Amino acid sequence: MSEHDTSPSDHDPRVVVVTGASSGIGRATAVRAASAGDHVVLVARGREALEEAAAECEEAGAASTLVLTADVGDDAQVADVVRAVLTEHGQLDAVVNSAGVVSYGRTEEVPADVFDGVIRTNLLGSVNVARHVIPVLRSQEEGTLVLVGSVIGHIAVPTMSPYVVSKWGIRALGRQLELENRDLPDVHIEYVAPGGVDTPIYQQAANFAGFEGRPPPPVSSPERVAQQIVDSFDRPRLRSQLSLANEVIRFGFAVLPAVYDTLVAPLFDLAAKDLDRPVEPHNGNVLDTQQDGNQVHGDQGSALGGLARNLVRMVQEVAVR
Repeated sequence: MSEHDTSPSDHDPRVVVVTGASSGIGRATAVRAASAGDHVVLVARGREALEEAAAECEEAGAASTLVLTADVGDDAQVADVVRAVLTEHGQLDAVVNSAGVVSYGRTEEVPADVFDGVIRTNLLGSVNVARHVIPVLRSQEEGTLVLVGSVIGHIAVPTMSPYVVSKWGIRALGRQLELENRDLPDVHIEYVAPGGVDTPIYQQAANFAGFEGRPPPPVSSPERVAQQIVDSFDRPRLRSQLSLANEVIRFGFAVLPAVYDTLVAPLFDLAAKDLDRPVEPHNGNVLDTQQDGNQVHGDQGSALGGLARNLVRMVQEVAVR
């Protein structure tokens, strides 16, 4: 545990806890909360990237930063985090559970420990966070828990079974928690679902599909998603889908299932893979943290450029046949 104090804000700072704060959406959310002058608690498995993120939060204007290493898939470690925050600050104003991992590959091809690891971090991690945060919010009779899901928690896509299952589960968990906490109007459970976001999660994913994944267009920046998440602290009950494109995809899945099922596989190959980046099977960061890959943005360039390159490659392959 380490703490870094910065200059105080000109408004009453909130105590904001962000899991998955070492990379991607979580890191951007921590920095956005810091820029609002909040006390920011950064949680992830590895210390090195967390310390880097904490330094960014200090520079952005955080009232204070606190670094806590923990695996959200471990219930005891989550309990320790909540206790440490209450010891330091005495309250929880907002908790953003953004920790998440991905695995690519057909269901039967993903090793059992990797499949279970995705479920453990994404879904059981969300349960663990809720288990220890909700009692605090209820005792305070106020506060916000944000569960970061995905548009993939509303649809089906090939070669991403553990991630799909985990995100459907997070959506269900959020709905359950909303129902169970309706008696306290100032306790807010927020579920948010980004679409494609420019983060390193695609490169850090476990991969048994042969090609690296990439965010499909339209691609949002982590900073935009972070702004939407932090906005929900003060304006709860905003729409859960953080991209209008999500609504189109969900409509196709729910209303035109035959069309969706016909198109999803070729469109996934075209827009959600990087065919210029073949990879050998590997576990990615599912079972162990990979500090070198933790940053806010990915490095795959323009989504439309990637789509165009994939289209050229697919046409060339058809021509060769």
